Amino acid sequence: MSTAAGARTLSQQQLELMHKYWCAANYLTVGQIYLQENPLLKEPLRPEHIKPRLLGHWGTSPGLNLIYVHLNRLIKDYDVDMIFLAGPGHGGPAVIANVYLEGTYSEIYPEVSQDEQGLRRLFRQFSTPGGVPSHVGVPIPGSIHEGGELGYVLAHAFGAAFDNPDLIVAAVVGDGEAETGPLEGSWKSIKFLNPVRDGAVLPILHLNEYKISGPTVLGRTSDERIEQLFSGHGYHVYFVEGDDPLAVHRSLADTLDRCYHEIRGYQQQARTQGLSGVPRWPLIVLRTPKGWTGPKAVDGVPIEGTFRAHQVPLEGVRTNPAHLKLLEDWLRSYHPEELFDESRRLHPALAALAPQGERRMGANPHANGGKLLVDLRLPDFRSYAVDVSKPATSYYSNTRPLGVFLRDIFKENAEQANFRYFCPDETNSNRLGDVFSVQNRTFLERILPSDDHLSPDGRVMEVLSEHLCEGWLEGYLLTGRHGLFATYEAFAMIADSMIIQYSKWLEGARALAWRAPIASLNLLLTSTCWRNDHNGFSHQGPGLIDTLLSRRGSIARIYLPPDANCLLSVADHCLRSRDYINLIVVDKQPHLQYLSMAEAIEHCRRGLSIWSWAGNAEDGEPDVVLACAGDVMTMETVAAAWWLRRRLPQLKVRVVNVVDLMTLYPPELHPHGLDRATFVAHFTEEKPVIFAFHGYQRAVHQLVHGRPNPARFHVRGYNEQGTTTTPFDMVVLNEVSRYHLCLLAMEHAPRLRHLTAPLVRECEEQLREHHRYIREHLEDMPEIRDWTWTD
Repeated sequence: MSTAAGARTLSQQQLELMHKYWCAANYLTVGQIYLQENPLLKEPLRPEHIKPRLLGHWGTSPGLNLIYVHLNRLIKDYDVDMIFLAGPGHGGPAVIANVYLEGTYSEIYPEVSQDEQGLRRLFRQFSTPGGVPSHVGVPIPGSIHEGGELGYVLAHAFGAAFDNPDLIVAAVVGDGEAETGPLEGSWKSIKFLNPVRDGAVLPILHLNEYKISGPTVLGRTSDERIEQLFSGHGYHVYFVEGDDPLAVHRSLADTLDRCYHEIRGYQQQARTQGLSGVPRWPLIVLRTPKGWTGPKAVDGVPIEGTFRAHQVPLEGVRTNPAHLKLLEDWLRSYHPEELFDESRRLHPALAALAPQGERRMGANPHANGGKLLVDLRLPDFRSYAVDVSKPATSYYSNTRPLGVFLRDIFKENAEQANFRYFCPDETNSNRLGDVFSVQNRTFLERILPSDDHLSPDGRVMEVLSEHLCEGWLEGYLLTGRHGLFATYEAFAMIADSMIIQYSKWLEGARALAWRAPIASLNLLLTSTCWRNDHNGFSHQGPGLIDTLLSRRGSIARIYLPPDANCLLSVADHCLRSRDYINLIVVDKQPHLQYLSMAEAIEHCRRGLSIWSWAGNAEDGEPDVVLACAGDVMTMETVAAAWWLRRRLPQLKVRVVNVVDLMTLYPPELHPHGLDRATFVAHFTEEKPVIFAFHGYQRAVHQLVHGRPNPARFHVRGYNEQGTTTTPFDMVVLNEVSRYHLCLLAMEHAPRLRHLTAPLVRECEEQLREHHRYIREHLEDMPEIRDWTWTD
């Protein structure tokens, strides 16, 4: 084992007390999985004391209990500000057990009291109807990470440590989790952790060798190879291993002391003498048997130390007397009569091992970040407005003003250091590069003179991993800060499942009064499917909209600003909001500008508007409604309305632009949903609606289901037709160009059928000419490329 100064020798008595505390945590863990009655075994165990359904995971729990007990000792000895993240998310009963033993659980849930009746409730509620889930989820005090989907614990841990200079985040990584791509990428996070202004992450790689039914890669890898692997990543690797409890206790205690002093040593040196390279942060590799202290064998089959200990080692306990006897022997092996006093509370000598107040990991305010949240100082977004004297007559990059706005957000919040911007190496590409006039990209490795805006002190977090960007941001938000994650639209899908998990966390938190609101998760998607000119088909995918549409209305918001001023208004709103996932989809390329700032603010407040200037129905009933959502779709719709006004003025057209997609939902499905009268005022009761939509067309059909006569909505959008081609050819390939929209409008205007035949031919000829022109000239026709609104 590696050595370092600072290890504190613990007495035999201290180690024995810690061992008993560990036994108490193990006992409560097993009790949660199995028992519904007789929580302290005051009488012999009988079948009716056993739950009818046995759910939960034992295999990882003894290791989590061991680590938690030892971290408690570290916190008490050194007054450490620490939170605990359990990567093996199915270790829920272990973390619940420890939060209960330290007293936090009963403070938040008084009905789960520190007595025999409280223990009964604790056991009965686990993985039962109306109770708590088996994951280390949002109902568990002290948790900011639910490991139901493996791979994100380190990303969350480092996000929590950024700009938290006194915090240490203990992150347990399961060896099954260590096989995932996101986790493998997360080891590189130490290259972005600045000991001058950030906290620290202590990874504890728990190797118990098995997953559900087979061995793990690292579990079967030698210590030598593991040390080479993590030394190569830049860590100082410590090993703690064995199956003799007291020997492991002593080794782990010594190792934690060494790790703590290393962490504080690096921080003190950096904060007093300046930063000198990337510290070799400590990492603990803990090898213990899977299901340690559980049944050695059942019916002659090995259990402890095998994959069979992963979930419920003893099945059929209610019907098999032999198994019932094994369970009782297992529970009594922890000697509950020595752990709890006459009042059925944890024995005072053991309870004294836990930290007090907010030093308890279950009560640490960083694990309830809304309690620490300070409002973001936002400059007046109106001062960044693009001048729009007349709609659809000038082009501008929609995201550039946002970049200036973000620049000044960094300036306004420099002192409180509670805002970071996360992006996979695309800040300049997304036209947000103005932030670099005040902030650099964070990087602690070697920096060359030719590098651009790299510094250990930066707060622009660029790493080519969407998983890592998303995970860092989630950890940053959950500990009480603010941020924005921007990425190419298609590659947001890489973090799709993470976003789903996070939405479930937010939904669960809303049901818990003790969870304080946190800043919203803000996602900005640029380089959209319609304008990925040089990247082509692989970069064309608007699927994250569909993901967010499936989320609960209390959580999800989707915005498709048509121009720069609307984007500024939406961004300001999202950065002020709490407990939402805000998805903003807008392209970075130059686009037509439509609304003045005052008009944009009102448009965004309403969520959608009739653009009377683009239509010709005035205040009367239209023949057809041209609706649109998305910047490219807005341009094609406005251009279609312009064409129809000139070629077929008899057709009364209304143009409706939608910026808040959720307004289309019925109000009973989403709080932003329009009431029936307002919906009809925009889309009429029965007139055909030609809807040009940024994403997959099925999304709009989903949104308007239940609205008056939804079959009249004829939606066109991205239809998986793409390649490396011109901007206009993309809308042509997906049959949502201005000419396709005109053809649809004429098709659904039967009273003017006698006038439309030559116009239909004209549209079809324009499409053929477009096809010919781009293959000859390699760019769009000038009348398309340079089109603006003319009266």
